Amino acid sequence: MTQRITILGSTGSIGQSTLDVMARHPERYEVFALTAATQVELMLKQCASFRPRFAVMASEAHGRQLAERVQAEGLAVEVLWGAQAIEAVSAHPEVDAVMAAIVGAAGLAPCLAAARAGKRLMLANKEALVVGAEVFLQAVREGGAVLLPIDSEHSAIFQSLPDDASTWDRRVRKIILTASGGPFRTRDPQTLREVTPEQACAHPNWSMGRKISVDSATMMNKALEVIEARYLFGLAPRRIEVVIHPQSIVHSMVQYHDTSVVAQLGVPDMRAPIAYGLAWPERIDSGAAHLDFTSLPAMTFEPPDPARFPGLQLAWDALEGPAGTAAVLNAANEVAVQAFLDRRIRFDQIHHVNLETLAAVLPQQPATLDELLLLDARAREVAERAAQRLQA
Repeated sequence: MTQRITILGSTGSIGQSTLDVMARHPERYEVFALTAATQVELMLKQCASFRPRFAVMASEAHGRQLAERVQAEGLAVEVLWGAQAIEAVSAHPEVDAVMAAIVGAAGLAPCLAAARAGKRLMLANKEALVVGAEVFLQAVREGGAVLLPIDSEHSAIFQSLPDDASTWDRRVRKIILTASGGPFRTRDPQTLREVTPEQACAHPNWSMGRKISVDSATMMNKALEVIEARYLFGLAPRRIEVVIHPQSIVHSMVQYHDTSVVAQLGVPDMRAPIAYGLAWPERIDSGAAHLDFTSLPAMTFEPPDPARFPGLQLAWDALEGPAGTAAVLNAANEVAVQAFLDRRIRFDQIHHVNLETLAAVLPQQPATLDELLLLDARAREVAERAAQRLQA
């Protein structure tokens, strides 16, 4: 049967790659709804190509713009806008699966809606687990949702683990997340204060949005992935490691108690884990290139340099802190990265904003979405004040 898919964040890199994979299998997948924040023109093109039943913009202003363009083009697409509409198309009874690709804490509410509705939830929004792990996982359990990781690292781990999740803790010694090291892997840490947004966004291997590209340059993306892995796979933080692998061929590994290591390899193309999530437990053509082992470069591995990537350790610190600490870290980092992209603070000051916010905001254990959002808002206020002081 054809699966009806809602794509949250369809105009981003993950959303566009998802549409590319789905277009290769029109007999299997149908676009039910697309959502986006501001990119009206691209959303219009996607509506023309994929004819979803619903197209949802985050704001009324962008929604009305899209509605006018859709009407002018004569497209039979219903245009909606606002957070409630995004949640509605995530939980719609006719939807079979949801690709959660909204960047940041803004993706938490629609992820919760999909989980509570028992959807097959393909999670590319790591913040849903980083910000609200307990609340989110409870919604997954109570709704009977199927949670599938889409980040290349977490997909690789999922593919390398035994099918029976009840045996993971007993059979696995540790999981090893690989990281490319980003554009500054070999750069003198003393020169990082001079980095521009353009340099930070020039990732050597992956084509990604600006925010996640900066996170890759600081390795904060890997810190968030450590937190996500802890909740996805249920292993203690001390059993999660990070190793730099500049070639981005080995996407992550699982080491078992008998010392065997199982890894997932592939070209750095997000269509591969997306295709795995769409078809699981089957496999379908993703459009990604095949590995040619006879022409691969030498593969190397190295430990992360704490002087160059001081933010990485914050993952384990947050996991050992009070409940809600990871949500504070995520909020601070989103504010700090945006301040850097706006040229209000230096690249090396992102870490200072994160540290200051973690020190200033003592989280109470959030038990509901509203409490999570209040904690997120409080952390953002503190982080913004920290960024303003650095700017001054």
